[in-house]
Amino acid sequence: MPHAGIERLKTYVPGKPIEDLKRELGLSSIIKLASNENPLGTSPAAQAALANFDGALYRYPDGAGYEIKSALAARHGVTTDQLTLGNGSDDVLELTARVFLGPGRNAVVSQHAFAVYPIVSQAVGAEVREVPALDPAADMPYGHDLEAMLAAIGPDTGVVFMASPNNPTGTWIDNDTLADFLDRVPATTVVVLDQAYIEYQSGASHPPVLDWLARYDNLIVTRTFSKIYGMAALRFGYGLSSPRIADFLNRVRAPFNVNTVAMHCARAALDDSEFISRSVASNTAERASLARELAARGFACLPSEANFITFDTGRDAAEVFDALLRQGMIVRPLASYDLPQHLRVTVGGAEENQAFLAALDTVFA
Repeated sequence: MPHAGIERLKTYVPGKPIEDLKRELGLSSIIKLASNENPLGTSPAAQAALANFDGALYRYPDGAGYEIKSALAARHGVTTDQLTLGNGSDDVLELTARVFLGPGRNAVVSQHAFAVYPIVSQAVGAEVREVPALDPAADMPYGHDLEAMLAAIGPDTGVVFMASPNNPTGTWIDNDTLADFLDRVPATTVVVLDQAYIEYQSGASHPPVLDWLARYDNLIVTRTFSKIYGMAALRFGYGLSSPRIADFLNRVRAPFNVNTVAMHCARAALDDSEFISRSVASNTAERASLARELAARGFACLPSEANFITFDTGRDAAEVFDALLRQGMIVRPLASYDLPQHLRVTVGGAEENQAFLAALDTVFA
């Protein structure tokens, strides 16, 4: 029989696939704005690398990931022994739980934070200490309450999981506040800073990760190629940390956890600066436009520095979600995140966003 942590787990439910909605409702025209995918698609450099891939598929991947690790190390100004490769950044989160958590230990997380944090923690038998988020009237409504998270840390706290920008709220933590938090976390507790959406945050406010890695030996920063690089189907992510922590993570990492094609495409995408710039510019403009349109309709939006907006529907969001499905529009209800009146909508292209607003108008007519 499974241990008690597994018994209490709730299965992670991803955004509804387009194919499912086609089967269920017989719709042919469907727009999916549920999983924070890049509306511009995949990095052209990655697509070209995939189209021209001539590797030997019968060979095992390079378990050390030499080429992509070398490129990532050069990009971030770290050494290769500070990197841990993952089958998506979720993989690095799970490795962290396996190394630093277990029975008798606990993880501290914020309310309204990514569902994978409690999943990987409970899966190894650890206790999850969920800290209430900031008040809706706070300067950063529903954001992480770092003082409360500090207060929740005890001698048996193995990991603090946090995200900036956070999924599903889009909220973020300013650099000075985050640095003060890291200064006060005990050295025996590992802090995971999930930066899956960092490229969408204003560049001027990006955390000085290189300085922080040198300063905080207990810090793990996770990144992904699923979002801005448009490589969600290939599953590639990584962690940045001290060599000591990376060594521990790599001890429990599966020998070939990242496939050859994913590493090959990630290496190409890493240099696709034009696509990244275009994706950021599109998201910044469309996010602002979508937020204005929602506000004009009377919906309260949470502040967001990600590629999605979370807003209050003013009613049971599950009903709105179902009604939108019938309009061929897939978004994300957030009852499982303690936000039963809120929906999260990915920022799409201009046409997708207008189609979403038209569907929303129909539902609320």
